[in-house]
This record gives sequence, C-alpha cells and structure tokens, in this order.
Amino acid sequence: MLSLGPQPPLGRCLFTKALRIYAWTGSVDAMRGGWVYILCNKPHGVLYVGVTADLVRRIAQHRAGEGAVFARRHHCTRLVYAEPHERIEEAIRREKAIKAWLRLWKLQLIQEHNPEWEDLFERIQAVEG
Repeated sequence: MLSLGPQPPLGRCLFTKALRIYAWTGSVDAMRGGWVYILCNKPHGVLYVGVTADLVRRIAQHRAGEGAVFARRHHCTRLVYAEPHERIEEAIRREKAIKAWLRLWKLQLIQEHNPEWEDLFERIQAVEG
C-alpha cells in the first residue's frame, strides 16, 4: 500500500489558548518551549514554515527583513498559523513534519484554524498594547 507520509492533524489550533495565557501573564514567555509557525506573503500565496522559542521576536525579525533568506526573498511576513509546544524539541519535530507535508495539507491546516488568513501577529500586538 502506498504511504502518503504524515497526515494533517485533526483538532483545534492552540494559538487561541496560548494567546489567552499571553493576555493573562503579559508575556509569550509564559508559553516556554517552542512555536511552530507558518508565514505567507498573501492569502494562499507562498508559505514558509518555521520554529522558534520566541514567537514575537522571530516574527519581528521576519518583518524587518532579518529572517530566513527564503522568507525574505518571497516577502513572507504574514503570520497565519502558530502552534505552541511545551518543549522546543517537540516544536522542531512538528516543524519538520509539517515541512514534509503536501502544500494542500498546509493550506488545509491554515484554512481550518484561520479561514480569513488574518495576520495573527496583529492579535499579539493588540494584546501587548
């Protein structure tokens, strides 16, 4: 039987829960561990999958043109998906798995959790302000 590799997950994005923790504590650092995130240049456009221990700092780097060469070259600055993990090792494993997915699965993941392709970084900044 042909294996298509890891299948996209079922379930709910943890970003909203993490954002509530952030609002309560005033710090994304309260979500110690790591984050898997997906950036794009426009809805349904070029996708970039990354991992970080500090989501706010990393997205700010991407927006300042200091992020990964691929993201910079393709103007991927819109945060459309973020998934917190308790341990950075878990986040790294998840990032590698998502990078191995078909593009369609990545699009489905974003669509399921962020159907409007809203820039989630704007939510983080609103909570900070």
